[in-house]
Amino acid sequence: MPQDTFDAHVAARYDDDPSPPFDADVIAQTVDVLAELAGSGPALELAVGTGRVALPLARRGVVVHGIEISTAMVARLRAKPGGDAVAVTMGDMAAVRVPGEFPLVYLVFNTIMNLTAQHEQVACVANAARHLAPGGSFVIECMVPDLQRLPPGETVRPFDVSPGHLGFDEYDVATQRLWSHHYTRVGDRFEASTGEFRYVWPAELDLMATMAGLTLAHRWAGWDRTPFTSDSRGHVSVWRRPA
Repeated sequence: MPQDTFDAHVAARYDDDPSPPFDADVIAQTVDVLAELAGSGPALELAVGTGRVALPLARRGVVVHGIEISTAMVARLRAKPGGDAVAVTMGDMAAVRVPGEFPLVYLVFNTIMNLTAQHEQVACVANAARHLAPGGSFVIECMVPDLQRLPPGETVRPFDVSPGHLGFDEYDVATQRLWSHHYTRVGDRFEASTGEFRYVWPAELDLMATMAGLTLAHRWAGWDRTPFTSDSRGHVSVWRRPA
C-alpha cells in the first residue's frame, strides 16, 4: 500500500496551488475533454483528491466515482458544494476494485508519478484497464521529464521562482526518481516541503497500456488538444479498450 503523504496540512492548501492545472479556464478545458469521452458515463477518477476535476465534471451531468488513499483530501471534497454526489472508495488506486464498468477512467495532474516504483505504475494502468467498458477510454495527464533542460552534470532544475513560491525538481536519472522541493511563503516566512515521485516517459506509459490490452488513440500537449511535439512539456494521452 503506497504511503498517504497528503495529510490535513497538505489537503488544506491543495486547492490554493497557483499552477496552471488549477486555473479555471484549464479546468473547463479538462472537463470538456473528459465529458466528451465519458458520454453518458459513469466515469472513474483515480486519486480523486479534493474533487478539483470530479466536481465540475459531475456538474456537467456525468456520474463520477473516485478512488482515493487520503482521508484528509476526501474530507475537503465532502466539504465542498456537491461533494456528497461523488462516491469514493478508499484505498490504493493501483489495486482497489470498484464494481461496474466505466466508459472513462482518468488520472490527472502527474498523479501516476505518486507511485514511486515502476511495478506500481504498471499495476495502476492494469487496474484502470480492468475497470473500462468495451470501447472505453483511459486518460492520463502527466509532465514530460525536463532532462533535456538539465545542464551536463546537474541534477536540479527550478520550475517556479516567484515572490510567494520557490520550486525545484531534483532528478536521479538512474532510478527515475524525482524529488520536488517547495518553499512557500506563509506570512513573513517560507515553509519547506518535499514530495517524492517516479517520473515516467510517454513511451513507457504506452508500453504499460499495451501490456494492459489498450491502444493509444490520442496524445495532445494539453487539454486544449494542441499537437504533442518534441518540445511539449506535458501530455494528455488517451488509450482505448477494444470494443
